[in-house]
Amino acid sequence: MEGTSEKKNKVWTDEERLELASKLDAELDEYVSNLEKKSYTEGWPENRWEEEMEKHPFFMKKAPEPGEELSPLMEGLQQLKYGEDENTPEELANNYKEDGNFNFKHKKYRLAIVSYTEGIRTKCKDTDLMAQLYNNRAAAHFMLKNYRSSLNDCKFALKLKPNYVKVLNRAATCCFHIKDYEQCIDFCDRVLDESPTDKIKLHLKSQAVAAGERLKRDKRKQDRLEKKLDKEEEELLDIIRSRGVNLELIEGKKNPDLKDLEPQVPQIAQSRVHLDIQNKLIWPVMILYPEMQQTDFIQNFHEDTLLLEQLEQLFNEPPEWDSEERYTIENINVYFEGKDKCSLHKVNICQSLRKILQDKR
Repeated sequence: MEGTSEKKNKVWTDEERLELASKLDAELDEYVSNLEKKSYTEGWPENRWEEEMEKHPFFMKKAPEPGEELSPLMEGLQQLKYGEDENTPEELANNYKEDGNFNFKHKKYRLAIVSYTEGIRTKCKDTDLMAQLYNNRAAAHFMLKNYRSSLNDCKFALKLKPNYVKVLNRAATCCFHIKDYEQCIDFCDRVLDESPTDKIKLHLKSQAVAAGERLKRDKRKQDRLEKKLDKEEEELLDIIRSRGVNLELIEGKKNPDLKDLEPQVPQIAQSRVHLDIQNKLIWPVMILYPEMQQTDFIQNFHEDTLLLEQLEQLFNEPPEWDSEERYTIENINVYFEGKDKCSLHKVNICQSLRKILQDKR
């Protein structure tokens, strides 16, 4: 007779469940703690993870500085975008254009110019793309107020795309800024040929016409003034020659000009010989006191005035630097330097300046 047995499920109390859970947790903790200790070598070092993350192209917050060493991943990405083996000239030019546009949008105009220039250097066959690169570089130069550079790029763009209205507008404005009003009017006319009612260009053209007339008027006035000055200078030189004044000329020069009469001492550089209303010569004169390392400057010394008269004015009262009162009319001697720069020649202080200047030594 076979016997049968019934398998009954155990009914767990809450206390037993908690006890079992605690036991399993303890066994798991023991197992983990007994695992072999092994350092993590495949990722970023714990003490430099923020620095390494900054170098990752996906996480970096700013572009690498020029000359900064790039991570291998960054170099790889750059090669994909800018490598000549990976891209056609047209693709490269477009990539550089996008970089330039990004920098332009963020007002980094100099960086934008660099990007557009690299795009232009690809010399791709897409004339429309090349015209855009020249136009964009012109815009960046314009924002930096490099109006001549901007105008030059506009001209390159127009060679590739003659009716590029945006470029014609900028070229006209550049010409106005550099006061090339005739060329400004020409560019305005080219825009108005396509859009005769363009109010902005009509206004700019009228401004250029008015400014051009003012410029021509001012030039005529300046020409007349220069002719008048030339005439006055020639009259001055004629009078100096008629006085027999002995001038030291530049070697090999036969006839003097006003440059020969300009003071060589910086302190009196702004003073020049001139005529008074009676056509008498008025000279700037410097007097040196080598012993005391002092100077006096007579700005307007009339040619008919005696040196004695000027000295009397200078030494009417003892100078501050002459505490011993050694410099008086009775005991001073005056000399001028000879042409050889080595000799000194005594001056008769009872002579006029005109007479002194006629000395041939």
